[in-house]
Amino acid sequence: MAEGTAYGALKHFRNIFLSIPHANRIRKHISDVTANSSAKRLNMFLRWMVRSDENDVDFGLWKNIPASALMLPLDIHSGEVARNLGLLERKQNDWKAVEEITSVLRSFDPTDPVKYDFALFGIGVFEGKK
Repeated sequence: MAEGTAYGALKHFRNIFLSIPHANRIRKHISDVTANSSAKRLNMFLRWMVRSDENDVDFGLWKNIPASALMLPLDIHSGEVARNLGLLERKQNDWKAVEEITSVLRSFDPTDPVKYDFALFGIGVFEGKK
């Protein structure tokens, strides 16, 4: 696992969250990156809280986490678009794919690799719809 990314924080969050007494069914609602989950919702939440942009899509409230540490909130749409563009080779939408695509996006902009999320997602959702 690459140092300086959200992986360790997501792993720690899950461990702390589940350390308090809880119903067993709760476990399935908190993504487990150690089990290769893409953790889309958690990565999306981090994107909203960490990034700030001129269009106010992201809130940018958490100032002590660098945008460079964020990972792409990978879903079926952004994964397919990334594969069609040759940015992602992995077939599954799992944590390994998140690392692969984020690494490619980091080569475009190492300070803010997930700024491309909305474009990848939008192309996948709206492709072919006019």
